[in-house]
Amino acid sequence: MKKRTIITTTFLPVVALLLFIGCTAIKSIGKYPTKEQEAAFAQLPNYKDGMFRSPYPRLDTIDRDTVRRRHGFFSKERTSRFKKPKLSQDMPHVKVNLRDTLFDQLTVVWFGHSSYLIQSGGVNILVDPVFSGYGSPVSFVNKCYDGSNVYKVEDLPGIRLLLLTHDHYDHTDYKTVRKYRKSVGQVVLPLGMGRTLKYWGYKPEQFTEVNWGDSIQIADDVLLIATPAQHFSGRYTTKNKTLWTSYVLQIHGYRLFLGGDGGYNKHYADIGETYGPFDLAILENGQYSPHWTHNHSYPEQTARAAADLKAKMILPVHWAKFSATYHPWNDPVKRLLPAADSLGIPVTVPRIGEPYTIGQPAKREVWWEF
Repeated sequence: MKKRTIITTTFLPVVALLLFIGCTAIKSIGKYPTKEQEAAFAQLPNYKDGMFRSPYPRLDTIDRDTVRRRHGFFSKERTSRFKKPKLSQDMPHVKVNLRDTLFDQLTVVWFGHSSYLIQSGGVNILVDPVFSGYGSPVSFVNKCYDGSNVYKVEDLPGIRLLLLTHDHYDHTDYKTVRKYRKSVGQVVLPLGMGRTLKYWGYKPEQFTEVNWGDSIQIADDVLLIATPAQHFSGRYTTKNKTLWTSYVLQIHGYRLFLGGDGGYNKHYADIGETYGPFDLAILENGQYSPHWTHNHSYPEQTARAAADLKAKMILPVHWAKFSATYHPWNDPVKRLLPAADSLGIPVTVPRIGEPYTIGQPAKREVWWEF
């Protein structure tokens, strides 16, 4: 009897922990749109055969069967995400007291990967925040680099707008997004994602779902426009039940392009022609591979996208925090800089947490070589 009591006492905390992890993982998956919502989506031009689709034909000509053989489920690319990335030192970063800082001009603070804060005239906009330390439904998959997760929700000022670009775990983080449900002013997110927010405790009046072409007046002289992106969605096995998007942000006399994730295509030129030029383009630049040529951009394509957008400067994101593919962690910026320089487009590369203010020279101190 005594031995049974000891075993029970020993394993109860373990069982409780496993149950907690399992419940959190299930909760983080979220919910797909209802049948009624899908019926409404079916009337849209970018929804066909039960899913959202890109309006542009594929540009890549790679042999998909070859890619599947070389980069299949058990390839280095796929299995690497189960390992915690190792660097010779912590990721360089800067920790600023953002709660009590009011910047004089429009300023962007990048938190690694695709999370960043935009502040202008007292308006705080937070994009794709992931502060949990991992980009997956469980903490042991797709973990961040040491030193790249130095900011938490509590370190940031009050957020007027929480902006989500798509539902992938490295952009829509359950733990982070859920913490904002009682404090954020407004949430804007692509079509179909609202049901997940309701599942996570948000009220319907707190968020607005958008399709490409929709615009929302956030505040005086702050206009947000949803624009196309070439990507995909899905937090479980079913893909493309929710939309993915980029955004044009017109704020206090500046124009910013917020790219989200996406492969290169004609939509960049179309957006540049309609809404450009842009003072700053915040563009995906990382996690590329032969397996994802349609859905992610190589650095040289990122530079071309900025040229198409008529961008005056690039701030590269989607790197330096997680490794979803097997390219070296600093390869994206090392390839982007010469590609953008050849097109005459400046690139600003602040450290994680280091503010960049519009109008300042590009930050080009080489902190990524170690």
